[in-house]
Amino acid sequence: MNWDFTITSKRKLIDIRLRELIRYRDLVLMLFIRDFTVIYKQTILGPLWHVISPLLSTIVYAFVFGRIAGIGTDGIPPLLFYYGGTMLWTYFSTTLNQNSDIFRTNAGLYGKVYFPRLAAPIASAMSAAIKMLIQFVMLMAFLSYYILAGSPVRPTLGAFLFPLMIIWIGALGMGFGLICSAFTTKYRDLNHVLVLIIQLAMYVTPVVFPLSQVPERLKLFFYINPVSAPMELFRMWFYGVGDVSSFMVVLSLSITVTVVLLGLIFFTRTERTSMDVI
Repeated sequence: MNWDFTITSKRKLIDIRLRELIRYRDLVLMLFIRDFTVIYKQTILGPLWHVISPLLSTIVYAFVFGRIAGIGTDGIPPLLFYYGGTMLWTYFSTTLNQNSDIFRTNAGLYGKVYFPRLAAPIASAMSAAIKMLIQFVMLMAFLSYYILAGSPVRPTLGAFLFPLMIIWIGALGMGFGLICSAFTTKYRDLNHVLVLIIQLAMYVTPVVFPLSQVPERLKLFFYINPVSAPMELFRMWFYGVGDVSSFMVVLSLSITVTVVLLGLIFFTRTERTSMDVI
């Protein structure tokens, strides 16, 4: 008997199976819609919370770090500075968080039917990207207002490369998330530790303060942080202000590629036994 499709166990170190992912693209779309809508289901404001939440965080950061701590923003209007930083960090941390618990949250599907297991992490990253793009539209409205009001912020041609930055940050968050998923599947209490680590990591990333405000003795920690480069590049592209070197960009991209490869290796190894553990 000739079979049209044969399911075999994965034995390669990295087994992505792109053809299967393309064949199951409708499932990826369904998982994406599920991840995007389930959070705000039966809420009054719905997707508007994607805008309200970072806006409230922006107000708090502007008061605490701008007014009380007196930390400068390199001449960027506080609303633009804090909103943009919060938007990018939320995208990264959300992608990381959702993928770090991908086996447990999708156990009902993984344990019943076969489909490329990587479809769920991809759909999760896509969902986080759409949420970020909703916030980005609001940021562009704020930016347009400040430009018309005569603010010194000036976008550069690099802004057209923003779609590549979305892939960059998304891949970084997804890679770290897949690595963490290998451990949180077996040790669930690590999820709580991961939340704390992400919260602390924000303060070694130029999210609520520019890299120019970091003391020289501490800048090494920010340089080796792979999220620092896209954060500063974003400000350079959209506001005309930023402190990023070619070394930071190359280092961040190198770390991103390494983390994604390691994430795929850990994910491939974990998916073989994940249902037995969960």
